[in-house]
Amino acid sequence: MTMRLADVAAQAGVSEATVSRVLNGKPGVASNTRQAVLTALDVLGFERPPKLRQQSAGLIGMILPELTNPIFPAFAQVIESALVPSGYTAVLCTQTPGGITEDDYTNLLLERGVAGIIFVNGLHADSRSDPARYARLNELGLPMVLINGYRSDIDAHYISNDDAAGLDMAVSHLVSLGHRRIGLAVGQERFTPTIRKTEGFRRALARYAGITDIEHLVVNTLYTVEGGQSAAQQLLDRDCTAICCGSDIMAIGAIRGVRQVGLRVPEDVSVVGFDDSPMTAYLDPPLTTVRQPVRDMGLAAVASLLDEIRGIPAPRTELLHRPELVVRRSTAPVPADLSAAG
Repeated sequence: MTMRLADVAAQAGVSEATVSRVLNGKPGVASNTRQAVLTALDVLGFERPPKLRQQSAGLIGMILPELTNPIFPAFAQVIESALVPSGYTAVLCTQTPGGITEDDYTNLLLERGVAGIIFVNGLHADSRSDPARYARLNELGLPMVLINGYRSDIDAHYISNDDAAGLDMAVSHLVSLGHRRIGLAVGQERFTPTIRKTEGFRRALARYAGITDIEHLVVNTLYTVEGGQSAAQQLLDRDCTAICCGSDIMAIGAIRGVRQVGLRVPEDVSVVGFDDSPMTAYLDPPLTTVRQPVRDMGLAAVASLLDEIRGIPAPRTELLHRPELVVRRSTAPVPADLSAAG
């Protein structure tokens, strides 16, 4: 398809002369106007002239645990987009059960000469994993940022969601609706996000409902639909009227578990998710959830990593980002007959 200046000018909302100046690399064009012309080329399917193609400053590794949970593609999109203005290209590495491990991916990235690596919910989030793998990267001088999963024995810059605060918000909301028999469906005990969510749940129940014995109210399982379903059925057997979930994926399973025993969400049982994944507003019912500030966290991770690459050390500490409770229709007041009994 032959490029016509008139088409590009119309798409960008500028004059043909301006398009010509941009295409020929002439000075005197505002940066936002130049970007509008380049965007118009992309939208119309025209190739940018070679002189206008951004040269790659290098590669950045991005290792995620999976893509089946929508929160991880959301992180990947933010991080990848944030790297573009600096000329870096993201190399996305995702894991599957029985597939390539995080350590294998790290070695592959090192072989490709990446400038740095961002780990999202990686092995650093497993309290039982060996920290030596990250010490090795420090010894090699490779810049890295770890998202979600702080460990004091790993020397790195951390970007984390405040999981405990998120559970505080969820429990406070449910107690305000009259619920007292509130359960927590969450992942394996060894993961830092699980530990923090459980502790936030514990403190919130004591603070808002005066309940200090929570052992029978917490079910540890997998961060999957099936895990959420199994946990919900166990919590319903313990007479819970509301369930907080460690992820939106688990919440989908919890809703399925509630319905399988002939109950309704939210009329009989309220369910709260965690993450605010892109699909949560479109579930039936739309899911009340704790929104993880993915955009802010991703941008902070990229900024810290780029500073490290430029020789500006990022603080060896954890930057906590505060989540937000998003109330939709999966939560409602406790049923009247149970409220009187509670």
